[in-house]
Amino acid sequence: MEPEFLTFRKFNDMAFAGGLTDLLDDNRIPYEVETSPLIVNPLQSSGAELSLEYVIKLRPQDFNTVNILLEVYEEKTVEDVNPNYPLYSFSDDELHNVLKNSTEWTAFDQVLARKILDERGAPATDEQVEEYWEEEIEALTRPEESEATWIIIGYLTAFLGGFLGIFIGAMMWKFKKTLPNGERVYAYTRTSRINGLVILIIGVIVFAIAVASQVFDYSLF
Repeated sequence: MEPEFLTFRKFNDMAFAGGLTDLLDDNRIPYEVETSPLIVNPLQSSGAELSLEYVIKLRPQDFNTVNILLEVYEEKTVEDVNPNYPLYSFSDDELHNVLKNSTEWTAFDQVLARKILDERGAPATDEQVEEYWEEEIEALTRPEESEATWIIIGYLTAFLGGFLGIFIGAMMWKFKKTLPNGERVYAYTRTSRINGLVILIIGVIVFAIAVASQVFDYSLF
């Protein structure tokens, strides 16, 4: 059975994506690269360059390994960082927030935040950083409650036999998100998922009835 590759990082610049793939190649870690559909920037003039999003995918079991490799790599690059880099203006608490919210910052920023705290004589210990990581994973694991608006739209379009209702229902019922450690968890709460399943069933039934009635009417002629 072929291994499943999940999204690890997204880049809008091939140079940044290439830096990561070079690291993966050097360490013989398998990966996949995908590009998103072309997106036209309406603010650009006609004929302007189109943009692409580069998605790097890894096997779930390689996520933690690559996170460590990135940290080790960035520890070398932060030695020559410009002292005017924005993180140097952050307070100690703000630097700790960088460490607490790793998904919102690059590996470079996280390593630099620890370096700056070390220089200020207020280092973030390995135990603290590990605790921040565990708390972040726990927070990201918690499922979300679907917005009432989308539930209402789902039911309405399902009763009308539209594909939108079927799509919304399927997404609410089955959609999973990928955590920074490679784990996959359901994105929505049990209540939302039950609503999604009901919407999906209604949509499929109504659509089947609509198709059957069309076939029956056609057979009468």
